[in-house]
Amino acid sequence: MRTSRRKFLAAGVSTLAIAEAPDPIRELRPMTAGIQPITDDERRARMEKARRLMHENKIGALFLEGGSSMFYFAGTQWGLSERTFGMIIPAEGDPAWVVPGFEEARAREVIRFGADIRTWEEDESPYRRIAQILKDRGVSAGRVAVEEQVRFFVYDGIRKEMPAAEFVTADPVTAGCRMIKSPSEIALMQRAADITIEAYRAGLATLSEGMRHTDLAQNIMAAYAALGVEGEISVSFGKNTAFPHGSIEPQKLRPGDMVLIDDGCVVEGYRSDITRTVVFGKPTDRQREIWSLERKAQDAAFAAAKPGATCESVDTAARKVITDFGFGPDYKVPGLPHRTGHGIGLDMHEWTYLVRGNKTRLQPGMCFSDEPTISIYGEFGVRLEDCMYITDTGARMFTKQSPAIDQPFA
Repeated sequence: MRTSRRKFLAAGVSTLAIAEAPDPIRELRPMTAGIQPITDDERRARMEKARRLMHENKIGALFLEGGSSMFYFAGTQWGLSERTFGMIIPAEGDPAWVVPGFEEARAREVIRFGADIRTWEEDESPYRRIAQILKDRGVSAGRVAVEEQVRFFVYDGIRKEMPAAEFVTADPVTAGCRMIKSPSEIALMQRAADITIEAYRAGLATLSEGMRHTDLAQNIMAAYAALGVEGEISVSFGKNTAFPHGSIEPQKLRPGDMVLIDDGCVVEGYRSDITRTVVFGKPTDRQREIWSLERKAQDAAFAAAKPGATCESVDTAARKVITDFGFGPDYKVPGLPHRTGHGIGLDMHEWTYLVRGNKTRLQPGMCFSDEPTISIYGEFGVRLEDCMYITDTGARMFTKQSPAIDQPFA
């Protein structure tokens, strides 16, 4: 997750804020018509695949807390607190749930799969309930897979109740399912990408000398709200564009400044992640040169992203363009200080990653960002980020790439 930079969230933008926004924002209309949510049948198929992967990995059951994996399999969203709310998907049989007793009625409103719902009161142990479910499913002494986002105190509580069990990572099951997107998932990500481009187009049309980076962020937030979605945005001006995740410094726009906008929106839980870098005013020869280098690196990664290629080979292709220019090597700046891309879906960053050492082979349905940043500290940075999905014949972009430094949208 991106937690190291200041973000601006569109979730709470009011109708009044939209009405008071600049003309390019007020002219926007919702782009949410015709969106098709993930069906219950598809979620059942996901759980069946999870069971198959559990059998292949000799796992008796999978435990999840509220989060993207629970939503992926069950369509249930539940916020995390100190009170444990959990889901167990056994290798055999229907799912089971453990919920706080006083939340049972609300839990039943959002639980759509599995009738085994066990409650625990405030003076009781939820971990004992979980252990009992696993015992009832015949895995009290077997292998229990714990999803990667489960908090330690929850895992620790279950482990103490099940001393004979073996606890293992659930990655072969959860990542094994989630890395390969279905056509319906790709359609939702496509809509999120389309909406993001329109929000960016409207936002960049409001650039004006002296505006703060927070002003541009607020305009893009209002654009997302006008388009009917929740989104988030990171904005950098000038020398701060060299920091991949922005800066906390106050920033005012001046002629000749690089402008970098990044992040995306959410459609039925699925995310976009797009970056555009432009110049406010007339670009210098230096800015044009580095922007073009960045585009060549992005193109090289895209060309390398073919079925059967390793994830690390895509990173290598982009990085070679930048190091051949004389930057780097490796992660040194000036150059590319991070991996070329990340998986994307229900989480903005999820398995698997386009990075050195990752020998996972690309398969149809995998989705990645393509974003080989060039950072030059004290001067500026350029990132062009579009997300792509792998098909039988190669990669396809969700969005059209920026054609030129002064033309951010095709």
